[in-house]
Amino acid sequence: MQYNTSQKKLIMPEYGRHVHHLIQHATNIVDREQRNVAAQAIVNVMGNLMPHLRENPDFKQKLWNHLLIMSDFKLDIDVPFSQPLRSEMEERPNIVPYPQSYIRQKHYGKYLVEMISQSKKLVDNEQRESLLLLLAAQMKKSYTAWNRSELNNEQIVQDIWDITEGVVKLKPEMIQFTEPLPKENVHQPHGYTSKRKRRK
Repeated sequence: MQYNTSQKKLIMPEYGRHVHHLIQHATNIVDREQRNVAAQAIVNVMGNLMPHLRENPDFKQKLWNHLLIMSDFKLDIDVPFSQPLRSEMEERPNIVPYPQSYIRQKHYGKYLVEMISQSKKLVDNEQRESLLLLLAAQMKKSYTAWNRSELNNEQIVQDIWDITEGVVKLKPEMIQFTEPLPKENVHQPHGYTSKRKRRK
């Protein structure tokens, strides 16, 4: 008994080893007409194995391309479509560069740190202070989302000082962090009674 681990690696495993064996057999056929008939039969089998490819407009061409790829371009047949070159099929796409940016305060997130950094460009001090107070509250939320300990206002002030490169210096007592209201205190529509009150 032959195990797959001891056999040759498949070029396109999704079609299975039997299809690869059929293609290898077709490659060894001497008569060209019989080779073409065998290739057409193999393509029909491949189409039945991959019915989801039928949604593509170039369904047949894709099957013939796969046939040539699995034969390692050794199958000399009359392809009903333009035969692709080995260099075209082996060409790899360009690597998409991933944007990398180093920030010391990763727990705040890239965009929050960027907003704090850009706030130093604001000329209006009151507008800049109002914006930074909102950002400071978000800094505290972002920190507590990833850490069990609570972030004190002194640390927030220091981080804003570092991010803005010493341009902005807030006072710790200016920062206010308000928690969302409990569900019991949320205003209910007129005439609505909660299930808890009904049970009482």
